[in-house]
Amino acid sequence: MPNSISDRSPEPAAPADGGRDDKGLHEFKQALDVQAREMGFAQMRVTRPDSVPRIAERLQEFLRANRHGQMGWMAERTHWRGDPAALWPEARSVIMLAELYTPDHDPLEVLKHPGLGAVSVYAQGRDYHDIVKKRLKRLGRWLLEHHPDEQIKVFVDTAPVMEKPLAQAAGLGWQGKHTNLLSRELGSWFFLGAIFTTCALPPDPPETERCGSCRACLDICPTSAFPAPFQLDARRCISYLTIEHRGPVDPDLRAMMGNRIYGCDDCLAVCPWNKFARQGQEMRYRGIIDAPPLTELAALDDAAFRARFSGSPIKRIGRDRMVRNVLYAIGNSGQPQLRPVAQGLTDDPDEAVADAARWAATRLSVPD
Repeated sequence: MPNSISDRSPEPAAPADGGRDDKGLHEFKQALDVQAREMGFAQMRVTRPDSVPRIAERLQEFLRANRHGQMGWMAERTHWRGDPAALWPEARSVIMLAELYTPDHDPLEVLKHPGLGAVSVYAQGRDYHDIVKKRLKRLGRWLLEHHPDEQIKVFVDTAPVMEKPLAQAAGLGWQGKHTNLLSRELGSWFFLGAIFTTCALPPDPPETERCGSCRACLDICPTSAFPAPFQLDARRCISYLTIEHRGPVDPDLRAMMGNRIYGCDDCLAVCPWNKFARQGQEMRYRGIIDAPPLTELAALDDAAFRARFSGSPIKRIGRDRMVRNVLYAIGNSGQPQLRPVAQGLTDDPDEAVADAARWAATRLSVPD
């Protein structure tokens, strides 16, 4: 999900070798880029670990405003999170890679079908952590085969690494007004992976912000989760509410969630830069779940949930949180025939599920 740390004007990166133009490393970087593309990555860029000096300041502003909600991990290891160079002091380069997951359909279309659950595009197939990490390791091994005296560490959204500011510093794209990364060539739909290495590869120039006067992502947000351009209050973000938030969701926000049961793509899907994007080279991310009927998901017990979402990133939220989300969607459906489904869960052992069921049943019993 997006974060609120935006470094829209990274300092220009100096040559990693202190100014000496090492032809051999330039040629090796070009060969590494070719390998990255052959392995399925859409783009590769390089920056230095110390190329984003404002991360720590912006992280503290975000935390002081309590905009991270229940994501307590964001307040942990802030020294590493705010200073990539401190994470691994021996690293001299950060290789940032983009992997496309561009959808072949309009992600907003499902919002017109209240009996179905809207699942964020990235979660409609296999867990991207597994796929991207395997590719990063393959590319890292290729690097080590040619530079056996160097070392690497790979990261995919599971360590205190601020990938988006680093990606902007590397020139992969820029953090838009919705705080997600955008690219002139790739649009909105791509994952980020990072390889930290002791190999002093020549850095690329940073990208600059290119949103201009556009407000499409800000205006479409159902819950007004953006207090200002380039800022996010996660506590109002539907991605946060459906994935990270434990327990009942604020009643004032439930009706705004519509039929979104895992994540939200509105701010990504509406971005005009997507018209230039290339479609994902492989659609392995899709096929596990697309837009499931709410009635099917409401009936899941823990074992059925784990079986249905095996290999999917959805599995990490567990049955209770998923069914809670589904019940909010049922309550928002405007379909009285779904009221018995909600009533059947009003005594669920999980209090957040039972509360959501009572809320949904009440909503569907009130005439329009």
